[in-house]
Amino acid sequence: MEAALWAVVVVALFFDFTNGFHDTANSIATSVSTRALSPRAAVASASVLNFAGAFVSIAVAATIAKGIVDQEAITLDIVLAGLVGAITWNLITWFFGLPSSSSHALVGGMVGSAMAADGADVVQWDGIIDKVLIPSLLAPFLGVFFAFVLILAVTWLVAKRSPTKVNRVFRRAQLVSGAFVAFTHGTNDAQKTMGIIALALVASGHLSPDFERPPTWVIAASALAMGAGTYAGGWRIIRTLGQRIAKIDPPQGFAAQTACASILAGTAHFGFPVSTTQTISGSVLGAGAIRGFSAVRWGVAGNIVVAWILTLPAAALVGAAMEVVTRLPAGDVIVFVLAILISAGAFAARRWETRKLLPHEPETAPAAA
Repeated sequence: MEAALWAVVVVALFFDFTNGFHDTANSIATSVSTRALSPRAAVASASVLNFAGAFVSIAVAATIAKGIVDQEAITLDIVLAGLVGAITWNLITWFFGLPSSSSHALVGGMVGSAMAADGADVVQWDGIIDKVLIPSLLAPFLGVFFAFVLILAVTWLVAKRSPTKVNRVFRRAQLVSGAFVAFTHGTNDAQKTMGIIALALVASGHLSPDFERPPTWVIAASALAMGAGTYAGGWRIIRTLGQRIAKIDPPQGFAAQTACASILAGTAHFGFPVSTTQTISGSVLGAGAIRGFSAVRWGVAGNIVVAWILTLPAAALVGAAMEVVTRLPAGDVIVFVLAILISAGAFAARRWETRKLLPHEPETAPAAA
């Protein structure tokens, strides 16, 4: 039992790590694309603020641990299978540069593995609809609306100012708005892993089902994994969010970041595990639309929407498949090894593709004698 519990904790923290580098773009893409910060400085500051934000609240952690599936039916094998389902989908979308929702991947993986083990009755559908689906559906639209309203106000205020001076001022303002996004991202996303580890502790009898707060080591470990993952970075997704959805300037970047962070702060307070990716993407769309809807690359936005739609069912299918594998002799060991192999394969494939895209050095002719 102890070995199985620690295996779940390790996989959960690895999911947290993948969440960090998968969602790095959420807090820094607009700052990097508008040149408010260099990529290295943006990643470093975001990792520190993600770490700090994880200690602020536990409302989202409580929702994940108590409001998604029936605690009494959960076993360590179910948690492990659900985590591997989430990790697999995270790595697939990371490889293709799609900013899909790590939150939905986690919920989908857990729902799929729980349903495969005990049927649909074990899922708390009211909690998923009220605390996950509805808030996650509203968050990007709120991001579009608030960012558009904010950039309208900013445009009116600076209408007669020099564009060069305006851009310089808002690049500095983005230091604050970007920090706000990174901090609230830690408050929102790191708690999801805290909730999963707390659920595993409940399943193994190490934590009371009606706990008020996860153990301090769970909070610290989740915060550290999130911060480390953020520092590792997700540069392909940064390009999608910062450049390919809409080309934005510093005022638009400030508006998008401020709108996103404000929404994340509110949803974290109420314990809604919304998608940071969806929220910032909607905010970028809203801020970019100030130049007209033709300024937004709707084809790229459409691809992102497709990834969002697929995430819950895709992660659920992988989670369900992994739960079936756990029923085999030494099944939990097999699933743990599969998680390692899937992760190693994704990183190796990504590295191979990166090398393939790098320009080749021209061959130099031998020197004349």
